[in-house]
Amino acid sequence: MKIELDCLPCLLNQILRASRMVTDDVETHEKILREANDIISKYDSYSYAPEVGRVLHFLVKKHTGIKDPYQKLKQKHLKMALQYYPVLKRFLFDKEDRLYWVLKIAVVGNVFDAAINSEIKDGDDLMKELAVEFKKCELERFRKQLKNARTMLIIGDNAGETVFDRVLIEELLNLEIVYAVRSGPVINDATIEDAEQAGLGRQVKLISTGCDAPGVIRAECNPEFLKVLDEADIVISKGQGNFETLSEEKREIFFLLKAKCPVIAGRIDIDAGDYLFTTYRINN
Repeated sequence: MKIELDCLPCLLNQILRASRMVTDDVETHEKILREANDIISKYDSYSYAPEVGRVLHFLVKKHTGIKDPYQKLKQKHLKMALQYYPVLKRFLFDKEDRLYWVLKIAVVGNVFDAAINSEIKDGDDLMKELAVEFKKCELERFRKQLKNARTMLIIGDNAGETVFDRVLIEELLNLEIVYAVRSGPVINDATIEDAEQAGLGRQVKLISTGCDAPGVIRAECNPEFLKVLDEADIVISKGQGNFETLSEEKREIFFLLKAKCPVIAGRIDIDAGDYLFTTYRINN
């Protein structure tokens, strides 16, 4: 998915927030923003917004000396999500269509998004989000494919979200599931260490995509991940960054996300704030 002009101020705002999160030094903020502006001015040399985002977030690491600026926030989100885990299991207990609700639980975890300064603040927020219906949901297509599927790839997004994905995975343990995450820290996206902390290492095979951008750039991914991506019976991709980089893939992918910006929402023909679970072709 190509970079839209509306993406550029959003990326700059992300970097300013990240800079202020790790240091109060205004001179450092200015250095980061000046270099960020230079990078933004060359945005058309990149294929995807997550590529630009990775380069911009590297500036925060370079100027502050902090390898993982979002580490504290990721730990906060993981701790909060793990506290919600038993609440989610109780919520699911008496639901008639469990498959629908585990997908809804998994997508609600997508709200933990440091890139847009969004999170679930308490149990009331959680229940409100769970009550919001999908705007698009190809549940029956998914259910039909599950009947003959043996393997599934889930491509994770943010750290806190991994706990919500765990509820989905526990409903699908008859499948051989691989869960893929970033190869290194970027924004609050999940790494293997984060997924292990969420408890996923006991249930699925955890792998790195080989890419440390906040998305999946095929040219940078490792052979292990690409083999699973190409051969898995079903692929579920979580979040906007993965959608931006995978929406041109030839194989069918189920995208599970909350549209958090008008650019993504417009591309999928929904409104910002809507939830969806759907396949997608860039030429649709």
